[in-house]
Amino acid sequence: MTSLPTIIKADGSREVFDPARLVASLERSGAGEHTAERITRMVTETVIEGASSKEVYTRAFSLLRKETRPVAARYALRRALLELGPTGHPFEDFIAHLFSKEGWQVEARKILKGKCVSHEVDVYASHPEQNIFLAAELKYHNDPGYKTDLKVALYVKSRFDDIFSCDPTTRECPIDRGLLVTNTKFTSEAIAYAECAGVELLGWGYPVSESLATRMSRARVYPITALTSLSSSEKRLLIEHEVIAVDEIIANRRLLDILHLPPERVGELLAEADGLLSLS
Repeated sequence: MTSLPTIIKADGSREVFDPARLVASLERSGAGEHTAERITRMVTETVIEGASSKEVYTRAFSLLRKETRPVAARYALRRALLELGPTGHPFEDFIAHLFSKEGWQVEARKILKGKCVSHEVDVYASHPEQNIFLAAELKYHNDPGYKTDLKVALYVKSRFDDIFSCDPTTRECPIDRGLLVTNTKFTSEAIAYAECAGVELLGWGYPVSESLATRMSRARVYPITALTSLSSSEKRLLIEHEVIAVDEIIANRRLLDILHLPPERVGELLAEADGLLSLS
């Protein structure tokens, strides 16, 4: 049996290319078993020793896009989050939108009083049914190889400690939970510290059963940058006009007017958007 090539991941580490993982990734995105296996065979034939994981992804995405755009859009979700930059505000608005779709009442970029100083938190949310109040500090990165590390977890913990230490009788905004959210992964040190110190984390692959990717799929909230029918300039224009999620253009197609598209392009976009939101 021919040995499989070693590929280079976004963080610079090396691992043996595993076709089974690619099949699983494609199927999680909504590709059927036969489609996932066929695309994986085609990708495997082109992977050479020392290829980057980005090359593998790009080849798989290209083949999947020819099969079905909605599934390709979901396959590209991690990359789509990276495209929300370069600043962190669109990601903050996207997370606020996600929490809102999950039933939270949300305020973005809110000032909370701490014992020593006041702090601006990126997302402040309350859940009327559960009577829970939380604040979230968001860390956005547009480098796929970057991992949110221990020093970030330490910094966020110190901010929330100051907020929690404030005299509850003088605090204008109640708070029960503090959360660190990122669009990338966490280092093992950051996770170990957070689990020990009681810092709640939400990232691309963490927590395993309630990760950012899982919550996005369950709530059917996806970044507008996931749509494969949009050009890069069109994505940027929508983001500049604060259109950050796919479900927004389904709820109000007039949001696409700023792109000045012909009717057939609008129909193509809405068909992909509706297909993406319909994936189970």
